[in-house]
Amino acid sequence: EQPIFTTRAHVFQIDPSTKKNWVPASKQAVTVSYFYDVTRNSYRIISVDGAKVIINSTITPNMTFTKTSQKFGQWADSRANTVFGLGFSSEQQLTKFAEKFQEVKEAARLARDKSQEKIETSSNHSQVSSVNGTDDEKASHVGPADAQLKSENDKLKIALTQSAANVKKWEMELQTLRESNARLTTALQESAASLEQWKRQFSVCRDENDRLRNKIDELEEQCSEINREKERNTQLKRRIEELESELREKETELKDLRKQSEIIPQLMSECEYVSEKLEAAERDNQNLEDKVRSLKTDIEESKYRQRHLKVELKSFLEVLDGKIDDLHDFRRGLSKLGSD
Repeated sequence: EQPIFTTRAHVFQIDPSTKKNWVPASKQAVTVSYFYDVTRNSYRIISVDGAKVIINSTITPNMTFTKTSQKFGQWADSRANTVFGLGFSSEQQLTKFAEKFQEVKEAARLARDKSQEKIETSSNHSQVSSVNGTDDEKASHVGPADAQLKSENDKLKIALTQSAANVKKWEMELQTLRESNARLTTALQESAASLEQWKRQFSVCRDENDRLRNKIDELEEQCSEINREKERNTQLKRRIEELESELREKETELKDLRKQSEIIPQLMSECEYVSEKLEAAERDNQNLEDKVRSLKTDIEESKYRQRHLKVELKSFLEVLDGKIDDLHDFRRGLSKLGSD
């Protein structure tokens, strides 16, 4: 046997008890190869995991390789009474393996047709030789070619017997294939029923998913509203802090005003005292003015005595001017004190 194609894949076998679930035949990806037997003119798929042979499947024209997904394919082997599955790492590897399977299957069909033609030719030749041998025996009971013809006749009889045995073997294989086909049909029907159940479950899950999604949208909306409330509360807290700061400033101002209000009575008393002094000064001023007027009257009356009293009047006026200046200074001081 010679390898003609090699790849790597994860190997699975159908569960013999349920005929539904896949059972891993290898813990990791292993080498899967097509082999061609020159002497038998046959093809096999062989895979070995360490010292354990996990695939030994002879390819027949009745086999079919089916792609069940983008990276998984399977075929049924009636002789091994199982279904093999291969999981590939890429869709390209699966496509190459499927194409090679189809080529090997076609080569196996051609080899089977050639074998049947050889068997039919040998059978016809055996029948013709048998008839001719009988005629020769009738024509001549002895001859130099009699032994050779008898030997060939025996060989043809053996080949015919083997052909009949092969026919029985093929009938048994055909029966096995029919039983395998029936099992696969049952498994397909069960898979269809499971598919319908999965569809219903998927519909229920989808409805539940839509309900949960709507609930999530509602919760997100509530979260958004809560965030807005938090933002408003934050703004209100800042406003309250600002108002509290203003209130503290107002309380400080109020304390200052209270302290100033405590000084106000003292200032009022001082102001009353100053007012009394101002009134006394005004009265003194009024008296002085009255005196000045009386003195002026006296001066007018005693003009005639001016010449004689000029020196005395001059000194008196100087004194009077000094007093008047002092009085005016005192008045300006009182006015300034009153304005302060």
